[in-house]
Amino acid sequence: MNTFKNPIIEGFSPDPSVCAVGEDFYLVTSSFSYFPGVPIYHSRDMVNWHQIGNVLERESQLNLTEASSSRGIFAPTIRYHNGTFYMITTNVSYGGNFVVTATDPAGPWSEPYYLEGAIGIDPSLFFDEDGRCYYTGTRPNPTGVTYNGDWEVWLQELDLKTMKLIGVSTAIWKGAMRGVIWPEGPHLYRKDGYYYLMIAEGGTGPNHSATIARSEKVDGPYEGYANNPILTHRHLGSAFPVQHVGHGDLVATPDGKWFIVCLASRKFEGSSNLGRETFLAEVIWEDGWPVVNPGVGRLLEEQEIDMPLAPFEEKTLYPLDRIHQEFLFIRNPDMAHYDVNAREGWMRLTPSATTLQSESGSPTYLGLRQASLWFDYSVCMETHLIEGAEAGIVIMQSENYTLRLVLVRSDRKRVVQLITTIDGLEQVVGEVDVPETEMILRLVGEGQKVKGLVTVNGKEQLVAENVPTHYLSTEVAGGFVGCTLGLYTTAAADEPGYIDASWIKLEKIN
Repeated sequence: MNTFKNPIIEGFSPDPSVCAVGEDFYLVTSSFSYFPGVPIYHSRDMVNWHQIGNVLERESQLNLTEASSSRGIFAPTIRYHNGTFYMITTNVSYGGNFVVTATDPAGPWSEPYYLEGAIGIDPSLFFDEDGRCYYTGTRPNPTGVTYNGDWEVWLQELDLKTMKLIGVSTAIWKGAMRGVIWPEGPHLYRKDGYYYLMIAEGGTGPNHSATIARSEKVDGPYEGYANNPILTHRHLGSAFPVQHVGHGDLVATPDGKWFIVCLASRKFEGSSNLGRETFLAEVIWEDGWPVVNPGVGRLLEEQEIDMPLAPFEEKTLYPLDRIHQEFLFIRNPDMAHYDVNAREGWMRLTPSATTLQSESGSPTYLGLRQASLWFDYSVCMETHLIEGAEAGIVIMQSENYTLRLVLVRSDRKRVVQLITTIDGLEQVVGEVDVPETEMILRLVGEGQKVKGLVTVNGKEQLVAENVPTHYLSTEVAGGFVGCTLGLYTTAAADEPGYIDASWIKLEKIN
């Protein structure tokens, strides 16, 4: 037996969906207002996941122009059928529910097929044994929403030749609890003569859960499992370190073992800055129903797995001679602001008039998902900015909740400041003068505190330390996203100058 540690994908990776193709596994997660959309990961052991690309990497596939931080792409599902991969998701900011296809999961993926009549969010696809394909999703109660979260799960056949919904739309389940809120994230499976419908319910916060029902017919009626929910942590109390457990997907290995991938949030000192992450648990079947982590009934930090493991070396250094597939832009970027040809071995970034606080447009920003509260994030850059422009690094939770280590020019001086933004209000908590244009900016995370440093001519100076970061959490800032760490530059002027950056480094330090 080998052991693994949860989460299997650290940092901002909510709403996981997984499919198996032979001995290979592929997983996607939500990406909200970040571009490119829907990162796709590959694994041979269900534990070690390597990003192989992004499903939505072209602006023609993904319009995020007006998507604020918790809008954009919700809850993708990935499936494989007869040599083709299918990814279905919702862009809540443009177009609604759509499907893209590929023969290679690393891409390229097709242009989107928008589904007329597909009301609601959280779409999924199910391929039946007779070759027919069914769409499932969640929508507002069609007889009238009587309370917040009064939705239902519904099903309709999808014609794969025309990519149109056909036949009758059927409501198939409203969830396990009476008066359930937000029955969502539906996935259908076929096993031992039954159709199984697994959903999430209870909202994405502390009452989140995974529940299941089954039927002998694909369109129901569905019988809820008497022992629902099959997975939740809502009964463990607010002090339990892993919260918000739910929204999962089941998968079977070639040798018949079953697992569930699901989302959950790790809390430290009461706050979950990393957002919702991807966790793994064992599943067995008893009396025709799934049991998650039998004898335990919850997610485990460390767990045995009866599979050979295939770890890989984590990437920590990102030379800026190219755009890496792990990089995140805020909404659809203007790539003219990112030039890898102006200077060999460097990336030239031109400031955008769009700021980090804007809810539309795209600031000049290169981000990475924050995977730990104990981290060392640094950027080497050289600045050639006019007065009034700024450039630096940032922990980004949302437009109104950030922490920035930034170079500003004013009164013919160059000053590096550490600035917190809480509910849109900025406060400078530390600053130092810097004489040169080339520097290394560095943020070091130490749990729920961070320190900012700047190195010029080989000499490192402390800008500020012990700066609290609890406010960069879902509990304070709200929303559905986790934090990202990024390099950015903004300016209001027409000819603001530029910065050159040679590398970005992000390391976990525990």
